[in-house]
Amino acid sequence: MLPPIGPIALDYIAASAKESGIDVEVLDLCLTDDPSKMLREHFATFTPQLVGLTFRNTEDCFWPSARWFVPDFAQTIRDIRSLTDAPIVIGGVGFSIFARRIVEYTGADFGIRGDGERAIVSLFNELQQSKRFERVDGLVWRGNGKTNCNQPSWPAKLSLPTTRDQIDNLTYFKKGGQCGLETKRGCNRLCIYCADPLTKGPVIRLRESSEVADEVQSLIAQGVDVLHLCDSEFNIPREHAYAVCEEFNRRSIGESLSWYTYMAVVPFDAELAKVMSKAGCIGINFTGDSASSSMLKTYGQPYLKEDIASAVHLCRKNGIRIMIDLLLGGPGETPETVSQTINYIKQINPDCAGSSLGIRIYPGTKMAEMMANEGSPETNPNIRRKYSGPVDLFRPTFYISQALGSQPARLIKDLIAGDKRFFEPVEQIEPEANESGQSTDHNYNDNMELVEAIKKGQRGAYWDILHKLRAN
Repeated sequence: MLPPIGPIALDYIAASAKESGIDVEVLDLCLTDDPSKMLREHFATFTPQLVGLTFRNTEDCFWPSARWFVPDFAQTIRDIRSLTDAPIVIGGVGFSIFARRIVEYTGADFGIRGDGERAIVSLFNELQQSKRFERVDGLVWRGNGKTNCNQPSWPAKLSLPTTRDQIDNLTYFKKGGQCGLETKRGCNRLCIYCADPLTKGPVIRLRESSEVADEVQSLIAQGVDVLHLCDSEFNIPREHAYAVCEEFNRRSIGESLSWYTYMAVVPFDAELAKVMSKAGCIGINFTGDSASSSMLKTYGQPYLKEDIASAVHLCRKNGIRIMIDLLLGGPGETPETVSQTINYIKQINPDCAGSSLGIRIYPGTKMAEMMANEGSPETNPNIRRKYSGPVDLFRPTFYISQALGSQPARLIKDLIAGDKRFFEPVEQIEPEANESGQSTDHNYNDNMELVEAIKKGQRGAYWDILHKLRAN
């Protein structure tokens, strides 16, 4: 996927394994023009005892492209299998949603659902000793003629390596325009569509703010001066977000670093906005979803549209750029609710608003339950997909309310009416462009407009880069 985003899982897990005394080599297939050649050359001279792969994205999560990455990942595993007899273990956020299915689909020996830092060390040790795989938290493994799934690996105490020296972060920064970092894992929110509680756990697990700051300073020393925090929602809990910013300010990190983050609309107040700005925060992507009270209730959001306006006001007052991510087309969405949302967002005036059309349905979510309650998914007019046969949530499957008509993207675009603050939904697989040739959507998968902008020196969140390009 281009622009490339640094695989921080490899950075964390490789460092954790090394700290445990395991010899580790990292082979990054993203930073080569010929992954197959790199694999052949590597395994010609290197004989591992365990091969680990991270699989962050199972798809592009974008309708109407609905591009599925699992078959290509399975081919990579077959290529590796032809080059080494070592057992293969896979993990990652995307993997963890479908852990059993992906292990069975790809033929990998093992998978780890949840955090990999401790689990990979535990698995390695069991392979060297008694092979008591049931003792490895998060492990998906074959035994007794079946695929076994241990309890997820969500350790209560979260502490991660801070060195960030196992992957080429500077090259990713130069080619991708930003680098990532986590301040916590887990999510206790009840949004009907989100898989984060399934992959990272339903309990929030916090890192020490001093540990987070140590990691930031490691990246700054490598030449990275723009970050995007990878937390589900940075301000939940608010006290943790405030403590992290206070530690940044104690070390004057904001003087040499700019950063962006995802946030919930609430809790967000003047004190938090001020400390974030001083700590170097220059952009927030808010999970806005809708400005319709009925749709906010459907999505399980605990705020009102007026709270979105308050968040925009606080950001403006503190010099923080704003992206409001909308999620259009969910259960009960109508032309009236979409119109309410778009008109209200225009009124409160964020820098950008994403108008994503269609909800990816993940198994184990409230959204999947709601779909099932609507009757047969194969005949459900709200279901959109690019594959035939029975509906299978392992593959990209989306929900778009039939009340939006036969051309929902056109309906939304007409309501947006060319307002450049909005990233429009697309009506076809190829990204559409405006009269200047610029893409009007915000699918970041293989977005060559972004790639070229980053080559020319642009840095930051992709919504912010695209907004700047469109404003020129």
